[in-house]
Amino acid sequence: METSISLDQTLFQLGASTVSVGAALLAAAAITALVVVFAVIAVWRSARMRLVAEIQAEDRARDAEARMGEILKSQSEMQGRMQTMAELFGSRQAELNQSIRERLDGMTSRIGQTMTEQTQSTHENLAKLQERLAVIDTAQNNIQALAGQVVQLQAILANKQTRGAFGQARMEAIVADGLPQGAYEFQATLSNGSRPDCVVRMPNGAPNLVIDAKFPLEAWNAIRASESPEAKKMALAQFRRDVEIHIRDVAEKYLINGETQDTAFLFVPSESIFAEIHENFEGVVQKAHRSRIVIVSPSLLMLSIQVIQAVLKDVRMREQAHLIQGEVIRLMEDVGRLDDRVRRLQTHFGQANKDIDDILVSSSKVTKRGQKIEALEFAEAPVGDVVKDADSARTAASATGQLRLRVVDGED
Repeated sequence: METSISLDQTLFQLGASTVSVGAALLAAAAITALVVVFAVIAVWRSARMRLVAEIQAEDRARDAEARMGEILKSQSEMQGRMQTMAELFGSRQAELNQSIRERLDGMTSRIGQTMTEQTQSTHENLAKLQERLAVIDTAQNNIQALAGQVVQLQAILANKQTRGAFGQARMEAIVADGLPQGAYEFQATLSNGSRPDCVVRMPNGAPNLVIDAKFPLEAWNAIRASESPEAKKMALAQFRRDVEIHIRDVAEKYLINGETQDTAFLFVPSESIFAEIHENFEGVVQKAHRSRIVIVSPSLLMLSIQVIQAVLKDVRMREQAHLIQGEVIRLMEDVGRLDDRVRRLQTHFGQANKDIDDILVSSSKVTKRGQKIEALEFAEAPVGDVVKDADSARTAASATGQLRLRVVDGED
């Protein structure tokens, strides 16, 4: 039994639309036609693309051959240029090598000269350094010796007796350097039996000046050695008492009316201690002034000694004034006698000058007369007086010759 299918038969329904078999077949045919058309178009495009690709390949091949020719040409030119550059580089390399060798030689010579100079300078510096080291060694030895002396000085100042001897020696050195011998005396005995450290003899019978060098320094050392405020306060009070007691002792022992000056010197062997006393112990200084005691340091003592030396020189000049006056009077008498003798000698010189002028006049006259005598001429004898004998003729010519006088100058 055959089954007949109608084209109008409904195949399926899509939403509100009904798709029949005919419509489906028509759609399938249309789709197949489109696929065939697309396949033909694709084949045509593929053939066209292959043709274009072959054309482009041929163009690329021609371009490649042209470029290869250009590259070969450029390569040949490059080879020529490379050869030229190689030759140029070779010549430049030779010049560069020569220049480098010359510069190396110059640098070598300069470096050698510089090394020589540096070596010489180094030797000289080493020699100077050795000299300076020798000087430093000497200075170090001197410093060590000085340190030893400082230790010895410290030991001296630590002992009361040796410290007093040190102050006494320093005072004696200042006085001995500034005053002439006989103008001072050390450890002289006064009328009351006391013996000051130094007595300076003043001129014109004036009383002597007394200098004491036994300044108390034990309390001062205690001030320096004190560690607590209480110990320092006690040391200050003790130093003040010691100095006041010593000032009173000096005033009582060495200030004698008519024998010594109204003022005495209390010598302090240290400038720093002197400055400290005047700065921090004003009461002690005022008490010394009231007691007519002058506290002096080494510099002030030296200045006072120089003043005393000037006074002594002035006194000696005044004492020698009458001798100088007598010598001046005798000198003026000698000058008067010298003036008289010079005047007489001037008179003698005037007379001698007059005599010399007369002698010159006489010598001038004698000279002129001599010139006149030199101007005399002798004439020959007459012909008629010739004798037969030749000797007789010469004798007759000399005896009877005529004297001609030619006057040169008319003066007598």
